[in-house]
This record gives sequence, C-alpha cells and structure tokens, in this order.
Amino acid sequence: MEEHTHTHSHEHTKTVSNRLARAIGHLEAVKKMVEDGRDCSEVLIQLAAVRSALNATSRIILKDHMEHCIVDAIEENDRSAIEELGRAIDRLMK
Repeated sequence: MEEHTHTHSHEHTKTVSNRLARAIGHLEAVKKMVEDGRDCSEVLIQLAAVRSALNATSRIILKDHMEHCIVDAIEENDRSAIEELGRAIDRLMK
C-alpha cells in the first residue's frame, strides 16, 4: 500500500461505528438462531438483513471517502489514492 499525502477526515465515523455495532449484534443473534436449530429460511432471511446493513454502511463509508479523502487527493494530485479506491471498490463488489 502506498503512502498518501492527503489527510483522511471522516464526517460519519460515529454513524458508521453505530451501524457496525448493530450489524455485529444482529449477526450474533443469527449465530444463536443457527445454534438453536432455527428454520434455515429464517436464518437466510436474517443473513440477508445483515448483508443489507453492511452494504448500507459501505455506501456511507464510500461516499464519505469520495467527498473528503478523494477530493483532497485530487487537489494534491495524489493519483495513488484514486487507484487504491478502485481496488477497494473491486473487492467490495465481489
């Protein structure tokens, strides 16, 4: 990973942290459903809800990154930050 010259300022850190805490709690509840032998369909529905929550959190992080970090990187002519964002998006979309 290359060193960036721009600063990483994040506007929604508390929101992201709260959403991740809720997703962790939800995933722990799904784990308990599996351990308790709950219906597979119910488990799958809850897993879809966890995935949706994580996707929504990813969107917040991505928008925040583009609005702040990438804008700063462009102003500082830091092409590596843009390339790194592309790699991160590729991984996110797998």
